[in-house]
Amino acid sequence: MDTSGFMGGFYKLLDWISRLALVNCLWIAFTLLGFGIFGFFPATVAMFAVARKWMLGKEELSIFKTFCTAYKHEFLKSNLLGLIIVGISLILYLDFHFVQNSTNEFVSFLYVPFIIITFIFVSMLFYILPIFVHYDMNIRQVLKNSFFVMIMNPLSTFYMLIGSFGILFVLSYAPPICILYSGNLLALFIMKPAVTAFEKINQKSKLWLQEQ
Repeated sequence: MDTSGFMGGFYKLLDWISRLALVNCLWIAFTLLGFGIFGFFPATVAMFAVARKWMLGKEELSIFKTFCTAYKHEFLKSNLLGLIIVGISLILYLDFHFVQNSTNEFVSFLYVPFIIITFIFVSMLFYILPIFVHYDMNIRQVLKNSFFVMIMNPLSTFYMLIGSFGILFVLSYAPPICILYSGNLLALFIMKPAVTAFEKINQKSKLWLQEQ
């Protein structure tokens, strides 16, 4: 039995466990540093920035430096994006209660369209942060392209939905683990198919340009 290969794989596993734990601790710490409400979105963007680097094969990066740089550089822009996301979510939440509690027959017909709109918005959320950290775009472009990428990659979107809810379901049975492994697992799980989707779109764009 090749014990050196086994030990090498074991040490690599421990290394990744520690890296993931560090990212999650930074995510929580920098969220609190921004008093929660102002730190959550910059910290989440920074976490996705680290995950993106890993997905692109840059495993030996300085996690702390990469995280801090993204946090500071995107602080205002990410909070503006967060404000828009929270605003839309709040509107959908209030509309849901209005439609659900309304006795007006006409309003009840809006229930199915509302569910479809909500589903589209939730699906877009899986691409908004990956696009935000992967491309140099303004917020309007980020939102617009998240919709188109979501539409063009239905299978990836489906995997993200099922996988993310699965991770949250498992973590709900072990709350203490969330301190070290929660946001980081979601970021990795979402970033991987997102980067794959971006690469497919880039390849299709290159082929289309070559045919012109």
